[in-house]
Amino acid sequence: MIHPDTRPDPAEAAIPYRGKKPAQMLDDLVVPGALDIDESDERLWVPQAPDVSFRPLLLSVSQGYFVNILRVKRSGILSRHQHTGPVHATTLRGRWHYLEHSWWAEEGSYSFEPPGDIHTLEVPAGVDEMITLFHVTGAYIYVDPDGNPEGVEDVFSKLENARNHYEDVGLGADFVNSLIR
Repeated sequence: MIHPDTRPDPAEAAIPYRGKKPAQMLDDLVVPGALDIDESDERLWVPQAPDVSFRPLLLSVSQGYFVNILRVKRSGILSRHQHTGPVHATTLRGRWHYLEHSWWAEEGSYSFEPPGDIHTLEVPAGVDEMITLFHVTGAYIYVDPDGNPEGVEDVFSKLENARNHYEDVGLGADFVNSLIR
């Protein structure tokens, strides 16, 4: 850390780091146009359910999380689920909420969901499209109204769904490899 009273030599400040990268360090990942949701290639959206799709941005198999944009083109109940890890969400379009909570996620809002919480996601009537950027650590455990498990979704199921979809739409199964870290 640079001490606040110390200024770097301007001649050296603009020189890139010359050292070696740590062994096995992963490459950076940049997804150009990730938030250009109206301009993106429709083939990038992986179907998840009728009128529900996701666009993976990062699939971290080494740390058990994923970052994706969820797009819902219908109103109604999407799912009831429990998180095994924290979830960060930024609503890009539309609005949604959980039946168990009083807050609403609306366009431009950020929300944090703690591990262990069980909630039922609803897109209200009158919302033609809900689009939210999610950073999900761990898994979703889909549950019935009493909390009994009915299914699981995690980075590995997202990866498999994306791989199969990209193969089906002509991008090739290996297309998803660029998103794996």
